[in-house]
Amino acid sequence: MRVLWSRTEATVNEVHRELEDARGLALTTIATMLKKMELKGVVNHRTEGRQFVYRPTIDAAAVNRTMVSELTDRLFGGSAAALVNHLLTEGEIDASELTELRQRIEDEGKRA
Repeated sequence: MRVLWSRTEATVNEVHRELEDARGLALTTIATMLKKMELKGVVNHRTEGRQFVYRPTIDAAAVNRTMVSELTDRLFGGSAAALVNHLLTEGEIDASELTELRQRIEDEGKRA
């Protein structure tokens, strides 16, 4: 999905080229994944010559909201504070991110 979001649309070959070094996935695997995502309604395609050109039908922000909400509900009983506490405790947030988060919390506090 990240490839499609960054490019707006892409063929199986284009997605494969972008993911090959990092993921090492076969071209057929990429094609299968795109077909499955199309069946789920998260991408669709148009035909260009003999190739399918895929594009996302949902935006990244919507997916992030849904996934974070589901993660928070399933693992942290719906508590965003518990999720953030976990990230802090496990050291998954670096110093620059902490600074950014502090500023964001301060800004949100002023709006409330």
